[in-house]
Order: sequence, then structure tokens, then C-alpha cells
Amino acid sequence: MYDSKKTFIKKANIISPFRAILFFYVVAIIFSTILLSLPFAYKEGADPAFIDVVFVAVSAISVTGLTPITISETFNEIGYILLAIVLQLGAVGIMALGTFVWIILGKKIGLKERRLIMTDQNQTQFSGMVRLVKQIFLVLFVIEFISFVILGTYYLRYFPLNEAYLNGFFSTISAISNGGFDITGSSLIPYKNDYFLQFYTIILIIFGAIGFPVLIEVKEYLFSKKRNRVFFRFSLFTKLTTLTFLILIVFGTIFIFLLDMNQFFVGKPWHEKFFYSFFQSVTTRSAGLSTMDVSQLTEQNHLFMSFLMFIGASPSSAGGGIRTTTFALVVIFIFTYARGGDSIHLFKREVHKQDLVKAVVVTLLAIFVAYTALIVLTAIEPFSVTELFFEITSAFGTVGLSLGITSELTTFSKIILMVLMFIGRVGIVTALFMFKRNKKGGNYHYPKERIIIG
Repeated sequence: MYDSKKTFIKKANIISPFRAILFFYVVAIIFSTILLSLPFAYKEGADPAFIDVVFVAVSAISVTGLTPITISETFNEIGYILLAIVLQLGAVGIMALGTFVWIILGKKIGLKERRLIMTDQNQTQFSGMVRLVKQIFLVLFVIEFISFVILGTYYLRYFPLNEAYLNGFFSTISAISNGGFDITGSSLIPYKNDYFLQFYTIILIIFGAIGFPVLIEVKEYLFSKKRNRVFFRFSLFTKLTTLTFLILIVFGTIFIFLLDMNQFFVGKPWHEKFFYSFFQSVTTRSAGLSTMDVSQLTEQNHLFMSFLMFIGASPSSAGGGIRTTTFALVVIFIFTYARGGDSIHLFKREVHKQDLVKAVVVTLLAIFVAYTALIVLTAIEPFSVTELFFEITSAFGTVGLSLGITSELTTFSKIILMVLMFIGRVGIVTALFMFKRNKKGGNYHYPKERIIIG
């Protein structure tokens, strides 16, 4: 019995989980490309180029929303549903969906599968992986079903019955997956004065971007008995990501307004100024939906929004970027180090050194990747540095906002953006560790020597 278990564990470790995750996402992209290439998914006369179909497939599986084609002019109702399926697949994660199917079929979830789920969902331990997947699907299904009914019914004021519920279905999937695709042809701009629809969309975006573990913990708190709530303890992850998420939204809203208070917002009533700023701040977390043409904002605002998109959403969510907790740890560490400290304490807990090192590595590597992409794109494209940087951070953060240049980019530039979307979705650590070797370290250390820094 012991030997068979040992053999199983050895086999499970043959293939790196990081390489396996990348492989499964590549397969998912191929599957999505085939799905979105089906001729009956297009409107009559629509014939998109193959590179554009691949781009939309990558954008959908990475829940980004960048697209070189107009979705409403290319796909029909069947195409909308197929695109929504791909968005849902990208939102929950390939391994989470696979695990759910295994559970339905009654198959045992082994060690190897748990390792893959752990990697795909950015978790740090094996235990509770199957329960996590079940909870993700339960929470998402309940939220999506309720939202489909509410939005579908609400859209009756704009569309006939079938079209209203189709819009309610697609809008729900697009918002909670942070996909950013739309079937109106102009995102949420037609509803720029409909504050109920905007606010409800904001709630769905936050649900998709704040992290599935946060939603699960909140659910457990709300549905626990009142006497048990006194002893309920939220995890450090939930506290840190929620606080960071809230701070980024508040400061994002304020600075988006301030940077355009003498330009775009001139002459507009206070409620328009607030909702324009508030919605754009939230959508930069990873959503990509918009209530305005962002190209009308100032260049300073474009750079600031690029910074927000670079940060992106929370870990184990439908979003990309370096993630909110990464940004928070790096900022806190800088202030801690400046004050002479060498460890981070948050909410009466000490942060692991390994997590801190990981945060710094992710940030530096992400800056290098974005900067390299910017150099390449500025060398081959006629657009300004700001426009290209906006596109790059939008792809890496899996946001989907654009200044309108996506369709005019060369094939090579589109490939670079696809790579960035892919990296943003699977995570920069997963992409980096694809090259990791599983080898044992020696039982010795070289003499240590200091290096002058700064």
C-alpha cells in the first residue's frame, strides 16, 4: 500500500503543474478558436480574418475584452452564446471547470489534480481544493442566475422580450467574468445616464475581481449562525485584498476626476462626474466595460488608468495584472524598509518572507515584460507611446479598455498582445515557473559575502 502511494506521488510530480496549466490553457484557446470559427455563429456577410478570431478567442479565455473586430457586427445570437461560454470558461479557470466535471462524473480527485487546481487558483496548500471548486461554482451560479433574471427583466425597458434577456444573460457573464465584451457595439455608453444599470454592473465587476476566496468567506459569514459570527475570523488574504481593493477604487475615482476636471468633466452635473469617475475606476480592476469613450480623457488620465490596469484584480479571481495583494505588499514593504523594519505585520499577523519575495519578483518581472513589449510596439507601430502603453497594460491586466487602435495593429503586435493577455490570465509566476526544474539542492552552502546596494 505504501509503495503504491509512493509511486503515485512520484508520477504526479513528473510533469510540472505550471507547465500542465499552460498546456491546458493553450488547448482551451485552440478549442475556443474552433468554437468561434463556426460559420453559423456569424452574421450574414461577416468574414473576420483568422488572426482576429484567434485574438478574440485568447481575449475571451483570458477574460480580457480587447478585440480587433466589433462583436455586435460579427456574431449572431448563437455566436454571443458561444462567446459567453468561453468567457465563463476563462472566468472560473480551466482546472476548476475540469474538476467540476470530474465531480459530476463521480471520479476521484487525486493528488495531481489537486496540485493543478492549487496552481490555477493561486492557492498555497493542497487541502480544501475540491471544496473550493464546489464553492466557486455554487457562488457564481447563484449570483449569475439572480443577475440574469434582474438584468433581463430590467432590459425590457430597452428591448423586446427575447433581446432583453439575451442582453441580460450576456451582460451578466461579461461583467462577472470581467470579460468586458459587449453586444451593443459601444459598451455601456448607451446607458451612461442609467445609474441603476451602472451600479449593478459595478457590483458584478467587483464580485468577479475581488477574488473567489473572499466571496466564499463572506458567504460563510453571512450564512453562519449569529452566535458564531462573533468568533468568525476572516483570513489575512480577505482583509488585505478587500482593503486594497477599496482603496484603489476610492483613490482611482478621485484621481480620474481630478486629472480631467478641467477637460472632459467641464460643464457636467455632479452625478455624471461621479459615476463617470467611479465606473472607470472600478472597470480598470479588470472589467473593460465603459460608460464613455476613454480616448476623450487627457493623456495624464490614460497614464494613470494604465497604472491601475497594470495592478489589475485580486488573486484567485477572474482578473489579471500583478494583482492587488502583490501591489499592497510591495508598497507596504517599501515603507517598512524605509523606517528600518525587515518584516511586514498586518492585522496582527506577520507576512511570510516567501510571499514578500514573490510579490517583489512578480512586480519587477511584470515591469520588465511591459517595458519590453512597449519598446517592440513603438518600433513597429505609428501610434504614440501613451496609446501603446495603454493597450499593453490593458492586455496584461486582462482589462480590455482601448483607445481605439486594436484593429489597426499589425499581426505581430496582435500576437504580442495575445501573449500578454495569456500571461496576465495564468499569472506571471505560472508563466515563469514553466522553466522551473524539480531538482534537489545540495547539502552545502557557499560562504556568504555582502554586496554594496544603492
